[in-house]
Amino acid sequence: QVQLVESGGGLVQAGGSLRLSCAASGRTFSDYALGWFRQAPGEEREFVGVINRSGDVANYAKSAAGRFTVSRDNAKNTVYLQMNSLKPEDTALYYCAATQRGLPLSSGMYDYWGQGTQVTVSA
Repeated sequence: QVQLVESGGGLVQAGGSLRLSCAASGRTFSDYALGWFRQAPGEEREFVGVINRSGDVANYAKSAAGRFTVSRDNAKNTVYLQMNSLKPEDTALYYCAATQRGLPLSSGMYDYWGQGTQVTVSA
């Protein structure tokens, strides 16, 4: 089992920045790739970004590329999502998730999920 707890969400104006954190406990953190997803009300959960086990490869959704950065600190068992140039359409509940199955974009390929942290971007 891997337990994931997100933090760092909040209310920010458009153009602002936030950094989300996801702290892990349980099994060996560095055995897992970590992904970020988000879900807006009435919408399906969508992929944001994912980082590999060593932290040197990351993939992003088109909506996130160039604005968001996923990083991790294996010594602290934490993965981060730095979000810059935020837009109102980035408003959603943000989740981190863990997988041992490559760097998947599909939420179904992740085995462990946090409870989410709310990000609200005002116009």
